[in-house]
Amino acid sequence: MLDRRDFVRHLLIDRGDLLVVSGLGSATYDVAAAGDHPLNFYLWGAMGGTAMIGLGLALAQPDRRVAVLTGDGDMLMGIGSLATIGVKQPKNLAIVVLDNAHYGETGMQPSHTKSGIDLPAAALACRFKHAGAVSRIEQATEVRALLHEAEGPILVSARIKEDDVPRVLPLRDGHAIKQRFIAAVAALSAAR
Repeated sequence: MLDRRDFVRHLLIDRGDLLVVSGLGSATYDVAAAGDHPLNFYLWGAMGGTAMIGLGLALAQPDRRVAVLTGDGDMLMGIGSLATIGVKQPKNLAIVVLDNAHYGETGMQPSHTKSGIDLPAAALACRFKHAGAVSRIEQATEVRALLHEAEGPILVSARIKEDDVPRVLPLRDGHAIKQRFIAAVAALSAAR
């Protein structure tokens, strides 16, 4: 099993202009712990909507790589988004599910992945180009390559430890997060 913070840190080292959407709760804390960045779009709500926000961003910015980092609870709540992503086939979208098989934000109740629901199999059934699971830190390099280079859509289920790690809270003002993100994406476009 992976240490969530170490894994996310490995994914976001030297990230370049990767656009990152993080799901509410622990995924956002993990992304913030790896280093606040103006190209991080932190979600503080919208359970189940993280993958769809990533899809919208990928479609709106087809020349940019988009990474969604979210938890198994969020992905399970938005399971239908896999079908929509499969239909739209965004080549620049990768989803990393930080799967501890529990609903971490509500008391560590077991999630459906604990009972064997296979998110990568669901993604493959929805015509994702790549889908699989990782559980060793050595695989972080492969996942990084998928985020930056492989044709999407991509889903990786990262099997993480059930640890309750300290919260690292980034900016919590949704409007400010949105404005900062828009300005950062506009600056990338202007630099081209």
